[in-house]
Amino acid sequence: MKNTDVVFQILMVDDDEDDRFLTQTAFEESELKCKLDFVKDGTEAIDHLHSIFESKDDRNPLPNLILLDLNMPRKNGWQVLTEVKNSESLKHIPVLVFTTSKSPDHIKRSYELGANSFITKPSTYSGLLDIVKVIGKYWQDVATVA
Repeated sequence: MKNTDVVFQILMVDDDEDDRFLTQTAFEESELKCKLDFVKDGTEAIDHLHSIFESKDDRNPLPNLILLDLNMPRKNGWQVLTEVKNSESLKHIPVLVFTTSKSPDHIKRSYELGANSFITKPSTYSGLLDIVKVIGKYWQDVATVA
């Protein structure tokens, strides 16, 4: 990470408890310097993001990155993506769709709605660990985020 005083914040939006656990484990094992928060569905995600923005608390900043599943109860990933990218206070946050889908229609729709990347979840833990390392390397060390 470029600045060791700043913690890179990631919000993972996923209703699958196993996926959340495995992703957290992969981030810990990769030794990336980040704080990973979780919400279980799209409604919680939007409420969480607006709550942080409205609090204006420097100790609890908006995430630098959102990992977003598509298929969730109450509010799906496309709805969250649309709300984030249409919000003046949130649209600067990069959103990586992180889902089991490989559908070309899902990929196209995600990019049309403003996704910064579309990543299909791997079927193995070693594949997940590789993806987490790439995400960390790119978004912490290469890209400049707000």
